[in-house]
Amino acid sequence: MKLIYAICLGLLALIAETVQAGEIAYTVRPTELKIKPFSDAATLQTLPEHGKVEILTRQASWMQVKSNGTAGWVKLLSLRMGNEDASKKGGDSGLGALFNVAATGSSGSTVTTGVRGLSEEKLKNASPNPKALKTMQDFAVTKKSAIGFAEAGKLKSRHMDYLSPSGKGAN
Repeated sequence: MKLIYAICLGLLALIAETVQAGEIAYTVRPTELKIKPFSDAATLQTLPEHGKVEILTRQASWMQVKSNGTAGWVKLLSLRMGNEDASKKGGDSGLGALFNVAATGSSGSTVTTGVRGLSEEKLKNASPNPKALKTMQDFAVTKKSAIGFAEAGKLKSRHMDYLSPSGKGAN
């Protein structure tokens, strides 16, 4: 089981790594070049729309790039990979549809910002998939294992109230 889990994680890492160092990209909007990969980090400069950058590396939803000799960090969704003509079409790089995440603040926490590809009609007409449910259940961990993981990562516990259907905290 652990071997299968490790293989799956390895495959996901390969799939998620969509760009190679040295690849050229273009900004899809005026974009702040940050000194570190956090939204509250100091801004080195503002890159213009359709500005050409060289990709150095990726960290979560941030790309380290080089522009006119200056290296810094920009948000992944501010870039379009490929040729300049494609970047002038506007919009994001298309990765947003697959990985709609954003790293925020100096904590580097990752939050989801939405789900694409699921219409209201698809949600209403959803049908159970017992095989997929079984696969998900195979990835479940024990409380003891989760606590051990959290302690190893020096994570702190936080209590969160469940939300009621009205959106207000449960009593």
